Amino acid sequence: MKRDTVVKNLFWRLGERFGAKMVQFLVQMILAKMLAPEIWGTIGLILIFIEVLQVFIESGLGNALIQKKDADDLDFSTVFYFNCAICGTAYLLMFLSAPLIAWFYDAPELTAAIRVMSLVLIVSGIKNVQQAYVSRNMLFKRFFFATLIGTVTAAVVGIAMAYLGMGLWAIIAQNLINITIDTCVLWITVKWRPKKCFSFQRLKELYSFGWKLFASSLMEVIYLKLRGLIIGKKYSKEDLAFYTYGEYFPQFITSILNSSIDSVLLPSMSSVQDSRENVKNMTRRAIKIGTYILMPFMVGIMVCAGPVVRIILSKDWLPVIPYLRILCISYAFMPIHTANLNAIKAIGRSDIYLKLEVIKKFVDFASILATMFISVKAMVYGVLAASIISQIINAWPNKKLLNYSYPEQVADMIPQIIASTVMGAVIYLVNLINIHYILMLVIQVPLGVAVYIICSKLMHIDSFEYLLDVIKSLLKRRKEKKI
Repeated sequence: MKRDTVVKNLFWRLGERFGAKMVQFLVQMILAKMLAPEIWGTIGLILIFIEVLQVFIESGLGNALIQKKDADDLDFSTVFYFNCAICGTAYLLMFLSAPLIAWFYDAPELTAAIRVMSLVLIVSGIKNVQQAYVSRNMLFKRFFFATLIGTVTAAVVGIAMAYLGMGLWAIIAQNLINITIDTCVLWITVKWRPKKCFSFQRLKELYSFGWKLFASSLMEVIYLKLRGLIIGKKYSKEDLAFYTYGEYFPQFITSILNSSIDSVLLPSMSSVQDSRENVKNMTRRAIKIGTYILMPFMVGIMVCAGPVVRIILSKDWLPVIPYLRILCISYAFMPIHTANLNAIKAIGRSDIYLKLEVIKKFVDFASILATMFISVKAMVYGVLAASIISQIINAWPNKKLLNYSYPEQVADMIPQIIASTVMGAVIYLVNLINIHYILMLVIQVPLGVAVYIICSKLMHIDSFEYLLDVIKSLLKRRKEKKI
């Protein structure tokens, strides 16, 4: 696959993710000022169950469609009808379980909220195959417009409902409208339609690859949501809200980059899966570029956590700060996870992918058991410790598969780590000046950008020069088209 095709689709995917996440971020911040932390804790409890069931709806079949070399209409139609059956079953399960969940948390208001919010399960089941088709055919421009329309419309409705005092229902409406419009626009703009055909044999073939990814995803989501489940039950809804928002900031930045690279990298790697050298080069480039972009963001948020929380949220949310700083360290190295796992999926080794997830889950659950009775902060430190160990586990197989060892991967990240550390040290000095926190952040942001660019030039960081070259190439091509 040509570099220009990959880069062009990566930019479209980055644009779609950045635009959607920025709108969602602004809406979240506006709603956070309008709604009490307890309401956010309540919505967090609902999402725990919905996100677990969404893994069943996906079932790893979307990735199987992308990875399969000769996927045709029969494959896509089979997965579409199978998804519809699964999402209907999942919604029925949530509808019937809602009173039990409300009883468990001693929150009667959860029953109706769960039953309405769970409608996203039905819509996402319809959307999943369209997403796989778009990713496989590198049509990420369609994603851009579908997501933009859905996100903006949902934002307007959500804020209006919160202003009218509708509380929890404002967030529920925002989520439902977002995914519904997104799905409708994608359905209109993408030409593929399910045919009147179904094959159990094709489903079996796809599932032979997909079930391992499904099992891996299920373990990951259960682990991620178990922590929230414990915090919400053992501690309080407010503690859950503070933990959730402590994770939200680094997750917001990471998901833009991570999902963009993930969406483009898997089909790109799958197209050259027979050449391990090409897969290695793509993996290496993804780690370098990913850490070059993400690392300064995480260091910057960690250093500027005080003014960021005060400005974007309010003083009521200050307990978020320690969680935010710890989780920024954990998320800073996310590109190494994504790149290694994508390489393993691309070459068709979902068996190794599953084994890695099983090993990592022993580590993850051990971190929960070791910290859950201490404090919420201890549980967050457990996230960091498990993340560092998981990083090594994810990288280990590629020493044999791609001849790309973990020490080599760390060496590829060292320049970005050094530049980000220098940037962090410089902007930290601004914290020592006795000035208003708004002015402090106004100084820190441009100063941090300038220091990072200077470090990149002085150190001749490969990713900096690569990105400059790509941008210049795209601008030159655009000028030539105009002429």
